[in-house]
Amino acid sequence: MGIKELLGLNKKVTEKAEEKKDQAAEIKAEEKQESITPKVVKKAKLRIDRQALKKLGLVVVAYSHVEREWFPTEESYYAEVEVEDRAKEVAERVKGLGVNVKTLPGDPYFLTNLLVDKPDLVLNLVDTLKGKDKLQTSVPAALELSNIPYTGAGMEGLVIGNNRNLTKRLLLAYGIPTPAFQFIRRAKTAVQEDLGLPLIVKLNESGGSVGIDDHAVKETVKDAQKKVNKMVSTYKIPVIVEQFIDGPEVTVVVFDDGSKKHVYMGQKIFRKKPDGKHYFTSFESYDDIRAYTYKHVEEPLASKISQLAIRAFRGLHHKDWAKFDVRVQDDTGIPYFTDSNPNTAFGPDAGLPMTEVLALHGISFDEVLASLLSNYARGQK
Repeated sequence: MGIKELLGLNKKVTEKAEEKKDQAAEIKAEEKQESITPKVVKKAKLRIDRQALKKLGLVVVAYSHVEREWFPTEESYYAEVEVEDRAKEVAERVKGLGVNVKTLPGDPYFLTNLLVDKPDLVLNLVDTLKGKDKLQTSVPAALELSNIPYTGAGMEGLVIGNNRNLTKRLLLAYGIPTPAFQFIRRAKTAVQEDLGLPLIVKLNESGGSVGIDDHAVKETVKDAQKKVNKMVSTYKIPVIVEQFIDGPEVTVVVFDDGSKKHVYMGQKIFRKKPDGKHYFTSFESYDDIRAYTYKHVEEPLASKISQLAIRAFRGLHHKDWAKFDVRVQDDTGIPYFTDSNPNTAFGPDAGLPMTEVLALHGISFDEVLASLLSNYARGQK
């Protein structure tokens, strides 16, 4: 019996997935009726070596083992529980490439199972261990000690990527714009008056918009202070108070196929302002398939963001793939890098930001997967 059955939550997760499928079907029908044809622009083809794929004997898709008791809120739990189903979907696509595959949870028996199975490659989808993002560095550490190749960022890249404070300081060091911010460890620490309004409060060590609700953007320092106190007390981890940049939001994906770092991006077109004042992605919007769509980013902004993204990818020690969130200030046109996500959610689900942005550019998940695996397969004897 799986963990979701033990917790009696499998039905909830299934119902939510079915609801999203129904919404997607409804929207597809509407688009067909209105004759909406999305603009697709083909970029440089990814490097894929089909012959090299035959060298892979076994690929293990590793995923987060999660239990409700490890997470302070329902939303933080649901942000992670989906990864098991996503790992199964990825494994099916790996199998479709003619490669033997199995899935393994990142639990106390993970390394023991790997030493028995002796895979040629671990496709690492582990986001959290015992409910803590910062512990995910244990996975690449164990794999490197065991001389098992793995995808995604290594220990250094994950340490940086799981710490917004460290990420922002490195972005500034590399000359990459990021909004004014303040790192706060304890509740009731005074929010700086000179950060610039409005403000948004984020957890220092979490992804998936956890803690960012429809009223996350605060118009006064006093309201931001209340949010800081509540989040630190609830999640028991530090927070970042950041100047909120009004303007277009751009999702940027960097994918390294072994010969070139490809950059793909899409500007979010929001259906509504969650708080009636500002456009942004809240945790609630994850359940609304209509929350936003993507459109292409025009030049010269696209080239400027692309150069900064590659610099950030290298400077933050990301590997294989990563996602960046960028806000373009309305009055200056400056692209501010607000968040970095090494090993961002990887899978064929069309609702995943990386998969959506790649599709906008005519790149399928199967192409990305084949390119990723063949890049590692070339190193196999």
